[in-house]
Amino acid sequence: MTKKQKSQINKFLVGVIAIVVAFLYTNFIEEPIGKFLNSTEEETLETFNTRKVSLEDNLSVYFVDVGQADCIMISNKGKYMLIDAGNNEDGPKLVTYFKDMGIEKFDYVVGTHAHEDHIGGLDDIIKNFEVDTFYMPDVITTTRTFEEVVEALEEKSVAFETPKIDSTFNFSDAYINVIYVGDNESDLNNTSIVLKLTYGDSTFLFTGDASTKVEKQIKDKNIQADVLKAGHHGSNTSSSATFLEKVNPKYIVIQVGENNTYNHPGEYTLKRFEKIGAKIYRNDLEGTIIATTDGKKITFTQQETDTNG
Repeated sequence: MTKKQKSQINKFLVGVIAIVVAFLYTNFIEEPIGKFLNSTEEETLETFNTRKVSLEDNLSVYFVDVGQADCIMISNKGKYMLIDAGNNEDGPKLVTYFKDMGIEKFDYVVGTHAHEDHIGGLDDIIKNFEVDTFYMPDVITTTRTFEEVVEALEEKSVAFETPKIDSTFNFSDAYINVIYVGDNESDLNNTSIVLKLTYGDSTFLFTGDASTKVEKQIKDKNIQADVLKAGHHGSNTSSSATFLEKVNPKYIVIQVGENNTYNHPGEYTLKRFEKIGAKIYRNDLEGTIIATTDGKKITFTQQETDTNG
């Protein structure tokens, strides 16, 4: 065999080895996206941040117009999550709205705390949709609204669970960090479950009715977010200047009813929002507000919906 022939064979073998190494790296060494999406709750935020994520479809957050109440629906790639469900009268309208969207199942349903304007419609949701996981604070109240939610859970054999502070769970291509859960029975607002959703580079902070007292407790956590759902309908008891500085939101959504008797949102709160230069969206002025993101850019649209009972 000539030197030229040996050289050609060596080049061929090098090429084959390179192809094999590339195949092994792609399929076995580099973690596939599917494994990321099936990560366990015990996985740390640091691990989430270093893994790759496939953003094939946009994620949408619906701040549904339920008047002086809260209701947020999140969708991504045929998966759905609900945070609160308005007042009792909103329940049947929400069922119709979500069914018209083709929703049959919620992977997660969260009642941020046991006030009627947040959990009033949850019993209708539980009865009419399949629910995989249900979260609420571990605080029992004697109101008929709370009892109806518990009865609906028992009827559908859905477990009442309370998430742990600093735990993380997957929702489709996003992950959600539990920032806070309270147990103060004397002030249900401060039992609110506070969640931060991360989808690519886009972040959302959902605060329930958490007051400045809770804000002080979580101010040193990673609460920076592009979109802030204003605490307690924009009340002066929430959204302190220090808290807003830490969150540093580009957009703020206020779930509030037109001409409400509480005079929400508060005058001083609105001034604090304006001072940080955030773009403000309000249900009482714009109806249902939809934030859509591809993991980088967030766009907002408004929709007139028959969801306020």
